[in-house]
Amino acid sequence: MTILIIEDDLEMLFLLRQDLEAQGFRVITATNGLEGLRAFHQQQPSLCIIDVGLPIMDGRTLCQRIREVSTVPILIMTGRAVTEKDIAQALDLGADEYVLKPLRLVEFVARVRALLRRSKLTGMLQPQAVNGYADSYLSVDLSSRIVRVRGEEVRLTPTEFKLLSIFIRNPGSILTFSQLLEQVWGAEYIRENHYPRIYVSHLRRKIEPNAKEPTYIQNEYGIGYRFHSHLEAQT
Repeated sequence: MTILIIEDDLEMLFLLRQDLEAQGFRVITATNGLEGLRAFHQQQPSLCIIDVGLPIMDGRTLCQRIREVSTVPILIMTGRAVTEKDIAQALDLGADEYVLKPLRLVEFVARVRALLRRSKLTGMLQPQAVNGYADSYLSVDLSSRIVRVRGEEVRLTPTEFKLLSIFIRNPGSILTFSQLLEQVWGAEYIRENHYPRIYVSHLRRKIEPNAKEPTYIQNEYGIGYRFHSHLEAQT
């Protein structure tokens, strides 16, 4: 499995590459955004790790360029304090994850593995034989991973699609914050209590008719969320 790291701090780049290669990954590297974009097109990696402050082409622009043509998992790194606004902005660009440097290498590898697992859509809460969901407004094909709103395809990141697929496979069920953290992000994220709220908010902006008054992904205050099927109202 190939991982692309784009980082202009050579010491950081060496440490990350060394640690990932020790775990059996094939690692390719680049030290600026343009070089990273070329490496992405040439190597087609399974995961991209991008520093925000890259020369020539910054990490945010690089993330956007990759997301325009691929659903590959993207992890963004930054050297400054991470706020919820930063995470939301990274999601807008198409990133799946946003982490703060310097990184603890054990945690870093764990998050890389969790991100790769999410991209494979494993570990659903209930293994129901559900192929997708479709009503007059929203359609989701779980096998092809295609989401359409009003007939127009909507691009979701691997994490967003994993989150939506779990909701669709569990219609009407309350999914708690801890269940979502464990099943979408993995056990490594069990303390990241703000993640479900941020990611659900962003997903709503892509699939809801009105994100401020959601009708599909509904709050269960203090507990979690519930997916409401509009098919019930049509029958």
